Amino acid sequence: MNDLLKPKLSRRRILQAAAAGAVGLDPALRAAVWAQGSDKPEKEEVKIGFIPLTDCASVVMASVLGIDKKYGVKIVPSKEASWAGVRDKLVNGELDMAHVLYGLVYGVHLGISGPKKDMAVLMTLNNNGQAITLSKKLADKGAVDGASLAKLITTDKREYTFAQTFPTGTHAMWLYYWLASAGIDPFKDVKNIVVPPPQMVANMRVGNMDGYCVGEPWGQRAIMDGIGITAVTTQDIWKDHPEKVLGTTADFVKKYPNTARAVTAAILEAGKWIDTGLQNKNKMAETIADKSYVNTSVDAINQRILGRYTNGLGKNWDDPNHMKFYNDGAVSFPYLSDGMWFLTQHKRWGLLKEHPDYLKVATEINRIDIYKQAAAATKTPVPKDVLRTSKLIDGAVWDGKNPKQYADSFKLHV
Repeated sequence: MNDLLKPKLSRRRILQAAAAGAVGLDPALRAAVWAQGSDKPEKEEVKIGFIPLTDCASVVMASVLGIDKKYGVKIVPSKEASWAGVRDKLVNGELDMAHVLYGLVYGVHLGISGPKKDMAVLMTLNNNGQAITLSKKLADKGAVDGASLAKLITTDKREYTFAQTFPTGTHAMWLYYWLASAGIDPFKDVKNIVVPPPQMVANMRVGNMDGYCVGEPWGQRAIMDGIGITAVTTQDIWKDHPEKVLGTTADFVKKYPNTARAVTAAILEAGKWIDTGLQNKNKMAETIADKSYVNTSVDAINQRILGRYTNGLGKNWDDPNHMKFYNDGAVSFPYLSDGMWFLTQHKRWGLLKEHPDYLKVATEINRIDIYKQAAAATKTPVPKDVLRTSKLIDGAVWDGKNPKQYADSFKLHV
């Protein structure tokens, strides 16, 4: 399908072509796809990198449960130390695919977060389930949310340090968006540093940062260890936001299209299995808590995966918008608007100097054609539209229809 989407095509034609990928391939195109030979995976063993986070679960469970074998592939999960390491290994081919930050893939494709390489997003792995943690020391001074943090920064003058996990990644964008929504300039009013997810809690314990944004279980872990509080969940910043994706290089998809489809199908089915019910979620938590994967206690994982939240200040609640891996297919579809949103924020914060061709870039990266084939194999419903509409914490509505105007609309920007 990507061969159909040349730059010369109009926006309308691109959307029509992408929508065709979402709801079903043209019969002639389908015949052309399968006429290339057997749909047997060209590469049967696939090394997939992951970072120790709860949202690596569908990749791990596809392997542990043997779902991968059903689709003719063997997934070999590879535990990685940092997102920069994942980036480098994807680019140089040491990893075939990865559980990876949405914005990292886009950053590599555009050459704004390291070496430039054409990339591909095969599916979204999860929605929701990240958090911004503030240190207990800040909370003791009254900073427990955006407004009270802004007040403290104004009245108690010093350098405030916040950590995220990768410059173009999701956590950086959630952190910057939340700070800005409270009137805090993420580049002028505070200092930003990059810390790998598994090292966040240890760094906060020794006082290296005042707050951080990261995926679970490292928000819950800070509360359990008594060193931090949850100021906001990312689902409160953007309900059902895109988070990690199954990422690879464009070269890999071109060389191994059947493998790309088979792996996507296996992980789709694993996500569906996780979301099926309490028993499966508990089994998943027990599995990924092992030192081979996330290396933490089961109770650090299984509470928030069920939507049982505590903020470390005595507040407890059941969150219906907890981390989801499937949600009847709504999670996993690689919406073009999701990818474009990260580009708008990269432009907002000066990572991109000029406006890119938002729709063209998203269409190049998000392989709706491959996803649609995997969805058919797993009987996963697909949406009719390649764009979706969301309302974020500051009241701004994002629908993907005018990304340039949206990117330029923010009061706080670089």
